[in-house]
Amino acid sequence: IPARRYEFFLVLFFATDEINKNPDLLLNMSLIVWLLGGQCGDEWSVLYKNYSQENINVEFINYDCLSPDCYIHLTGPSWKTSLKMSIQSRTPKVFFGPFNPDLRDHDQFPFVHQVATKDTYLSHAMVSLMLHFRWTWIGLVISDDDQGIQFLSDLREEMQRHGICLAFVNMIPENMQIYMTRATIYDKQIMESTAKVVIIYGEMNSTLEVSFRRWEDLGVRRIWITTSQWDVITNKNDFSLDFFHGTVTFEHHHSEIAKFKNFMKTMNTDKYPVNISQSIVGWNYFNCSTSMNSFSKMDHLTFNNTLEWTALHNFDMVLSEEGYNLYNAVYAVAHTYHELILLQVESQQTEVPKGTFTDCQQVASMLKSRIFTNPVGELVNMKHRENQCADYEIFIIWNFPQGLGLKVKIGSYLHCFSQSQQLHISEDLEWATGGTSVPSSTCSVTCTAGFRKIHQNQTADCCFDCVQCPENEVSNETADMEQCVRCPEDKYANLEKTHCLQRAVSFLAYEDPWGMALGCMALFLSALTVLVLVTFVKYKDTPIVKANNRILSYILLISLVFCFLCSLFFIGHPNQATCILQQITFGVFFTVAISTVLAKTITVLMAFKLTTPGKRMRGMLASGAPNLVIPICTLIQLFLCGIWLVTSPPFIDRETQSEYGKTIIICNKGSVIAFHFVLGYLGSLALGSFTVAFLARNLPDRFNEAKFLTFSMLVFCSVWITFLPVYHSTRGTVMVVVEVFSILASSAGLLGCIFLPKCCVILVRLDSNFLQKYKDNLPS
Repeated sequence: IPARRYEFFLVLFFATDEINKNPDLLLNMSLIVWLLGGQCGDEWSVLYKNYSQENINVEFINYDCLSPDCYIHLTGPSWKTSLKMSIQSRTPKVFFGPFNPDLRDHDQFPFVHQVATKDTYLSHAMVSLMLHFRWTWIGLVISDDDQGIQFLSDLREEMQRHGICLAFVNMIPENMQIYMTRATIYDKQIMESTAKVVIIYGEMNSTLEVSFRRWEDLGVRRIWITTSQWDVITNKNDFSLDFFHGTVTFEHHHSEIAKFKNFMKTMNTDKYPVNISQSIVGWNYFNCSTSMNSFSKMDHLTFNNTLEWTALHNFDMVLSEEGYNLYNAVYAVAHTYHELILLQVESQQTEVPKGTFTDCQQVASMLKSRIFTNPVGELVNMKHRENQCADYEIFIIWNFPQGLGLKVKIGSYLHCFSQSQQLHISEDLEWATGGTSVPSSTCSVTCTAGFRKIHQNQTADCCFDCVQCPENEVSNETADMEQCVRCPEDKYANLEKTHCLQRAVSFLAYEDPWGMALGCMALFLSALTVLVLVTFVKYKDTPIVKANNRILSYILLISLVFCFLCSLFFIGHPNQATCILQQITFGVFFTVAISTVLAKTITVLMAFKLTTPGKRMRGMLASGAPNLVIPICTLIQLFLCGIWLVTSPPFIDRETQSEYGKTIIICNKGSVIAFHFVLGYLGSLALGSFTVAFLARNLPDRFNEAKFLTFSMLVFCSVWITFLPVYHSTRGTVMVVVEVFSILASSAGLLGCIFLPKCCVILVRLDSNFLQKYKDNLPS
């Protein structure tokens, strides 16, 4: 049997020796332990076979032998053996193995009592350990029984709450024949899985242990997480540390029994009926335990002589959980007998000797109700073994060649503390490989900063791909992030998508090359228009100025001056006033300009197309009726602008998409529909002017300006038809530049096509000969 199982043998001697030396227990009577072997089918049977030839004073009896006395039986650590014994006999029994819910059914097992504490929060403790080491891809191997299924349910629920996934679940059947038919499936599943951490939960001495030994022979190396009964020692001499990180076990916290260490050192082995010297040494091989602070370098170990190594190193003897449970079980028996003896003394029973009990029902009832404090100060309640404040100690088992194992405490789990203080793990934890780096067990590589997870189809949540964060979003955590965080409006994401940086504020400023060029162009064209206006005023009596309706020419030139100047509202830092003035002045002044051109074309058409005008028509021309087109068209545009301002006026907006790392301050049009209505109305006026001018292009007379008006409207329409697709394909300051350039280009087209030819005539060809020829051609 494994060397650590000799621990039970030693604990029995120690507990009975301690009880028999206690004057407050058993009223001057001694507690005698009988070992039952033969058909028990576990470690006690092996002990029975090993030492039955040396039974000097200890009587080994077969379980089938009946006794008139009602003795309390200690059973364990296998619950299956205890279950078999419970069916065979109706005598009180104390089970010191791991807590089993099946044995808690007092209707079916009225004489079986458990001393172990229920694993109420084992799943919480294990998941806390996984979170600490960032293990998210876990394998699970359990027994296919009620206890294993309940553990699976608890563990899965706790894992799902913390984002940990099960890579596989092997439910090992209890029947050996069924197991052997599926063994290769279980082997393949665990060998092909990428999970490096595997939880084992179930009974030793079962098909679960057979399965574990098979994997050991197949070279399956994992980090095994399990309970205290799975303290695994590898017995292969060719065992390699490079592929195995050890076994992590969880044990219920129990106080240290200081006297046990002294008992081991001072006990006289000749006093006992069997030779237990080898038992002590064998147990020392495994259960010499130390802390991380006192032993951290594995190169201190030498394996030439394990007996010599054991003798040279003085380590504290730490009882296993089953050993401690056995210790409490012996004391539970002693306290039960103590109470029964007191009842015998108080009732003065004389029919049976003191210390002899035949009523098993009475003994079982007394055992069930025992509440006592053991010598180390822990309260033991045989009636209630569910601890709501479960404390676990966490150990790691280092397996070395020659079957030597070292059990090291690496931390603890305290459930009743706050969540941040429940788990404590040693900072200088060293794995069996001699390294301090934590082994990884994940389905997918952790997404680094700047990336987020995208889950793969039909896979566990822990299996995912990593993709970079979208535009202007970051993930500055090293842990996997489901969603990236969007940067605030005044910040932008760096190229690595890990941090949000402050945006630079930008707009079409006068200091920028484009702003400076457009501003100078607007001022130059305005000045040029004023110069043309001055020229026309100066030469207002010349035939060329008078022939083309000088009042309309003055109105057109003044409106063009304002058209050039309104482009300045688009340059500089925008504010609410400039945003409104941009669109209103643009719409109104351009309407005045285009309606003036329309009035001029109507005047030309009426003057030359009507060869025999009536008195009424002559009166309309004389009274300047075509000039009414200007106020009428302007009022319509003002009405459209008024609706625009009332419904959805322009406002200051921040645009962050057009230029990387910049916030562009622009004027939002507000209602895009209203903007296009204003622009469409201008287009319709321009199209009307173009049509009328086109009809009058071939009319006679030296000073017919219909051709110039036609060409000017052609230029105007071409500019704004080109403007629309270009404007909608740009963003930010470029959009503003396009709009300003279109305003200047269309205004310059009107100025150049209509007035520059006339200025050339006025300034270059204006001489007396020209004037005289002109006068001679005037009708008398």
